Amino acid sequence: MPNILVTGGAGYIGSHACKVLAANGFTPVTYDNLVTGWQEAVKFGPFEQGDLSDTARLDAVFKDYAPIAVMHFAALSQVGESMTDPGLYWRNNVGGSLNLIEAATRAGCLNFVFSSTCATYGEQDGVTLDETSLQLPINAYGASKRAIEDILKNFEESHGLSHVIFRYFNVAGADPEGEVGEFHQPETHLIPLILDAIAGRREKLTIYGTDYDTPDGTCIRDYVHVMDLVDAHVKGLNWLLEGKGSQIFNLGTGKGFSVREVLDSSRIITNKPVPYEEGLRRPGDCTKLVSGSVRARDQLGWTPDRSNLETMIADAWRWHQSGHYSK
Repeated sequence: MPNILVTGGAGYIGSHACKVLAANGFTPVTYDNLVTGWQEAVKFGPFEQGDLSDTARLDAVFKDYAPIAVMHFAALSQVGESMTDPGLYWRNNVGGSLNLIEAATRAGCLNFVFSSTCATYGEQDGVTLDETSLQLPINAYGASKRAIEDILKNFEESHGLSHVIFRYFNVAGADPEGEVGEFHQPETHLIPLILDAIAGRREKLTIYGTDYDTPDGTCIRDYVHVMDLVDAHVKGLNWLLEGKGSQIFNLGTGKGFSVREVLDSSRIITNKPVPYEEGLRRPGDCTKLVSGSVRARDQLGWTPDRSNLETMIADAWRWHQSGHYSK
């Protein structure tokens, strides 16, 4: 089976991508430094521990496995941290990605799937974002991802590096079969925070702002099931392998759910109360952020079939009850 180098394959999204790659006839080779990933999540192909700063290690892995493509998930992704320590994000995300891209081109591996973010668009409140929306990032995380997109375009021109870029907001849910799931330390994502509060792993959830101009006063965000998301990445990989050239795709439902909707659905699905408190708005939080995916639907044939609250929360809760990784 052809090898695919998956950076960040021990993380939340990367581990799910490895499972789907293996199911589609590829061998995922995980490259991860385990700073935020979990070795227990590497179940579907070889594991190579290493950092993107280590160019000799990267060259050796490309030589040993001769991957036909790269699927790049590895990145730091905490917005707040990127605002207080932007240098860390430029060094890790941009510097590491540049090392990876140069290693790939040296090895003649010229198919590259990149996990970007709708944070490259910045604060465009209430607008359904598409691939032509202006990119106006407001923090180092979003800016670092936009810079990597630019690097990929430069290397397409100089080295023929074909790439597919995916931009998306909130990823949720877990592998329905429970082999891998979502676990961060510290946890910052809404659904696992709610489930932690339900399970007693944290005292309560804080709702940041209840006076937004939405039907229930809380922020609205677009959520995509992790299995839908990685399905798009495999479709993007096949797009490149079929020689269709570089493209950018947004991934979202175009609808979005409010914090209260997520909370209420979690209470109903788990049949347990959600301890919470209402807090003040956080600086920089927009009222409504949603991402359209018309291009992904029309060109990739992608449909986010699992990206409804009931399925995302039920899958996440099943994983939540099954136990977590440990270091």
